[in-house]
Amino acid sequence: MRYNPFARGPFPVAVRTASLADAVRQRPLAIEVWYPATDAYAGQDLADPTRDAYEVLPGLPAIHQDAVRDAVPRRGTYPLIAFSHGFGGQRRQSTFLCTHLASHGYVVAAVDHTGNTTLDVMQAILGARRGGSVPDPLETVREFIALRPLDVRFAIDRVLDGTAGGVEALIDPSRIGVTGHSFGGWTTLAVVAQDPRIRAALPLAPAGGSNAFVGNPLGEALDFDWRRDVPTFFLVAERDSVLPLSGMHELLERTRATKKMVVLKNGDHMHFCDRAEEAHEMFRAMPPPGLGEVAKRVPPFSELCPAEHGYDFVRGLGLAHMDAVLKSSEAAARFLDGDIRAALAERGVNAEVW
Repeated sequence: MRYNPFARGPFPVAVRTASLADAVRQRPLAIEVWYPATDAYAGQDLADPTRDAYEVLPGLPAIHQDAVRDAVPRRGTYPLIAFSHGFGGQRRQSTFLCTHLASHGYVVAAVDHTGNTTLDVMQAILGARRGGSVPDPLETVREFIALRPLDVRFAIDRVLDGTAGGVEALIDPSRIGVTGHSFGGWTTLAVVAQDPRIRAALPLAPAGGSNAFVGNPLGEALDFDWRRDVPTFFLVAERDSVLPLSGMHELLERTRATKKMVVLKNGDHMHFCDRAEEAHEMFRAMPPPGLGEVAKRVPPFSELCPAEHGYDFVRGLGLAHMDAVLKSSEAAARFLDGDIRAALAERGVNAEVW
């Protein structure tokens, strides 16, 4: 059969949440864990009456994700992938990717970077509107340079020891990958440098290029002397208003491992998130100062490629990379060595390969 990383996998997807605390750093950390479920749940992960619903912000309508809450795990041994959300994101910001991976036989763990989540950012904005000071995004970035990679490593440790999700028996600890979006993409690269267990990296529109912040503390903090080859696949957007494409080329150049980059044509920064159009337009509406200054140059979503193009781009290429590296899949490797542009074009997605 032809290798098709774009199609959802054969396994129903389950999800569990662990509300933990890193006692050493005194940080509460919520972790979402997706994993393959038994065939008894077939179809339930895609049907509204049975799939999971969650709340991002108090008082707003619940949001569905394509997974069944606390379903029975499927027997087997699977690779583990850690996911890191963006600045002002949250652990379930890209369930379109996390559930896709789980449906193909992966355990996926995403941690809330406490203090840098959607709720934290919204509370800060509301506080400023009530007369408080506006948080300096650059100072927040500097604060989380140390915190974020340790959060991801904590999540990996807790999933492996069974504290988070109770699925430790499903995981092959010799096959661990990491992915993340934006600040989470930077976190992905930082974790590879710090944690020798990581074997594959998938940075999505990562921060760290010199065109993003004055002084570029994120770029300066990255260490690319990994002392091992960790195949790294950059998935980025051509019209990224927040982290421009030139910065992606800079990070690709700095990466010393086996590497490749594919650019989503006519895509912007939020094409890597669930409900991409909604997230994009909410960002455009942010008032200055701070990130609101960036928002002023963001085009309407109607001028960009459809959200589903971004999902196909990330799901398909992200899965193929993890399959090729963590599962040693020859079919996935041939797919990535072949005509990626043509494979995406068959689905109406335009891309450029570097």
